[in-house]
Formats: sequence, structure tokens, C-alpha cells
Amino acid sequence: MMRALFSGKDPTMRKVLTYVCMATLFAAPVAAKPPLREVPAVDDALLAVGLADEIRKQCPNIAPRYFKALSFVNGLRDKAREMGYSDAEIDAYRKSPSEKVRLRAEGKTYLAANGVVEGQPDTYCALGRIEIEKSSQIGSLLRVN
Repeated sequence: MMRALFSGKDPTMRKVLTYVCMATLFAAPVAAKPPLREVPAVDDALLAVGLADEIRKQCPNIAPRYFKALSFVNGLRDKAREMGYSDAEIDAYRKSPSEKVRLRAEGKTYLAANGVVEGQPDTYCALGRIEIEKSSQIGSLLRVN
């Protein structure tokens, strides 16, 4: 009896082994998912949204493209889902206080490296116009008034 189970001649055992092998194969990629902060397609895009928002808040001559931004964020969520992330994982990343702090710090570094001086709206406007002209991710979320 035991010999038949392990020899592969028992159809029930063959099915069980097949299911176990398939489950292992399909579970491996899910377990190997990196944190969303390590997925450039998601992390960089979220940073771009935050930078566009900061530029439009600080520059009176630049306005947001709300529908474009909403579509962009929804597309980002869809992309993360396609990569195997659940809504709970996406929301946890998006709402994480430590991730917000990290992204804000990266944003400040980007702004400073591109000539923005806190409290000087003209510097935000200049960067915003450059991003719009480049048609960058940041620029695609903004428009000049």
C-alpha cells in the first residue's frame, strides 16, 4: 500500500502531489515580492505625484491637472495589483507614516537639487515650468495658469 502511494501509481496521491507542486510553484513568486518602496515603477511615480502637488501648492501660476492625476494614481494602483500586490498592501504602503516621511525627504532633496528654495514661490514655478516643458511625470500632472 505505502509503496503504491509513493510510486505514483495511486491516482489520488498523484493528484495531491500535482496540487502541492503547483501550489509551490505559484506561491514562490508571491513570496518573493519586494516591498512596494523597492519597486521603482510605483515608488518613483508616487514621489512624482507628491512633487507635483507641492509645486502646485507653492506656485500660484501653476495648477494641477486633477483628472490626469486621478487617472495616474488609479493606473498606479492597477499596476501594483498586476504585479501581485493586494489592496491592503498598497494601502499600507500609501498610508505608512514612515513611507510618507521618507518620500517627503526624497522630495525635498529633489526640489533643492533643482533650485527650489523653500519660501520662494518663483523657484517652485521655475521648476514646474521646466517639468511641464520636459513632459516628465511631474510635469504631466501640472499646467500653467
